[in-house]
Amino acid sequence: MVKALNRRIEFLHRNNKQLYYAKGFLRDGLPDSYFRKQLGRELGKIKDFDLAYISDRVNFYNQLTETRSLNADAILLQDLEQFKNQATYYLDSREHTRYFSPEHRAKFVFGDVLTVPQQPTILKYRPIGGDTSNYVLMKLNKVRLFNYSTDHRPFTSKKNMLIGRAVVKVPGRVRFYEQYFNNPMCDLGQINRDKNLQWLKPKLTIDDHLDYKFILCLEGYDIASNLRWVMTSNSLAVMPEPTVDSWYMESRLIPDYHYVKIKPDYSDLEERLTYYIEHPQEAEQILANAKEYAAQFRHEPREHLLSLLVLEKYFWRTGQKDSPCKEVFGL
Repeated sequence: MVKALNRRIEFLHRNNKQLYYAKGFLRDGLPDSYFRKQLGRELGKIKDFDLAYISDRVNFYNQLTETRSLNADAILLQDLEQFKNQATYYLDSREHTRYFSPEHRAKFVFGDVLTVPQQPTILKYRPIGGDTSNYVLMKLNKVRLFNYSTDHRPFTSKKNMLIGRAVVKVPGRVRFYEQYFNNPMCDLGQINRDKNLQWLKPKLTIDDHLDYKFILCLEGYDIASNLRWVMTSNSLAVMPEPTVDSWYMESRLIPDYHYVKIKPDYSDLEERLTYYIEHPQEAEQILANAKEYAAQFRHEPREHLLSLLVLEKYFWRTGQKDSPCKEVFGL
């Protein structure tokens, strides 16, 4: 009974993976020809939205400003099935690539691998700064990364502590745990069992995390995967400035406006936590700002259109088709 109740509570904060896979593979079984016939109509829905907003986001995700050729290892869209073993990446890619010709080619890099692409490449994240024009961002692995919490607990009623549960392997997380594992303002725990067993603690549900005023959002191999549900809760995200961008546009998050910023060496953590414990009105303004930012990614019709436009620009800029959407691309 208790386990069943906990599962129901957790569904308030997580996507239903069983439903996601069922819908995804059911959609995948429909004929691609149906979707290709709908592309013109779907792109025509640009008129239903603010053009400046649409253009800004499309050109954030796809920064190609000139025609670039693809290399021989770019695959035909009809061969995307080779990635079926990476089910979430496959389903999320197929959801939108199937609107385009199966003879179009694309380069995909899936998973937590940050390569430096030598050609226009579709992936889920890129570094912030430097030449990133070959990194074309798509909303991938969204069943895991785009969770949104339902949190009715007021900030002021929560514990005056920072909660953190994570796989602790990358140097940045190891360094944080070395500094703060025994700190009375922190409840930290490692969930992987392959090293640093002195930090090992049981996993906590998202709902358990929401008993705390502050939630640690440290990048791992790439993005901080819990950031999205934290920013829709009544708990503050605590982190250094991000170093990678994804569909969530992390580089556009404003420190101490959308999240509580700490120094890259974490040395000011206690000072920052204490400040917002003593200034709850400022904390609640950050929570409101964070929720407003996160809300833009929950507009499903607009998110669908943006994904199609990112691909439309990709196939146009790789010389594979003409496009009626050049105005959106800033041309």
